[in-house]
Amino acid sequence: MNMQEATSIMKADSYKMAALSEDTRNNILVHVKDALIAHKDEIFAANAKDMAAAEENGIAASVKKRLKFDEHKLADVTNGIDELIKLPDPVGQIQLKRELDEGLVLQRVSCPIGVIGVIFESRPDALVQIAALCIKSGNCSILKGGSEAKNTNRILFDTIYQAATEAGLPEGFAVLIEDRASIDELLKCHDYVDLLIPRGSNQFVQYIMNNSKIPV
Repeated sequence: MNMQEATSIMKADSYKMAALSEDTRNNILVHVKDALIAHKDEIFAANAKDMAAAEENGIAASVKKRLKFDEHKLADVTNGIDELIKLPDPVGQIQLKRELDEGLVLQRVSCPIGVIGVIFESRPDALVQIAALCIKSGNCSILKGGSEAKNTNRILFDTIYQAATEAGLPEGFAVLIEDRASIDELLKCHDYVDLLIPRGSNQFVQYIMNNSKIPV
């Protein structure tokens, strides 16, 4: 399946995501948290591979510190999910209400964006945070992390994906991109992707902005 096909499925499923109740989305986050804890040994083993590769390739100490995913990082992300569940529902909030005329009321109501592509650095905990935020807000997510964290990102994504789909999310709620070439394919998917959020150098962000019609 190419990126155009994958994002078209996500766009269709984004309407299902947007229709989910707050209780359903919060319940799914509980399942995700429990799954991360249950699969922690596999996650730590995958991270050990990434850490070993980083050591072998002479990766900077600051990057290795961000790359490490241990009990402390697991506690941080699971506590973060607990806090996210407690937050008010961001969907359906009346942000503005104005009576324009008798019987004619204008309202601005918050709603999910749709399909969001996020490109982020080699920090595996960011994958969990972004995926959880998108579930909470009823959005589908396309996730691309740094290549240094590829093993950790894959097991984290698989764990989250399986838990969330088993708990009721549509199959197109999330996709993991694992190679650089797919980013260029993603930039052409303006018919299906509603927003791109790139994290990185100014040069990289400018490249994304200059090569896509998708809002950045």
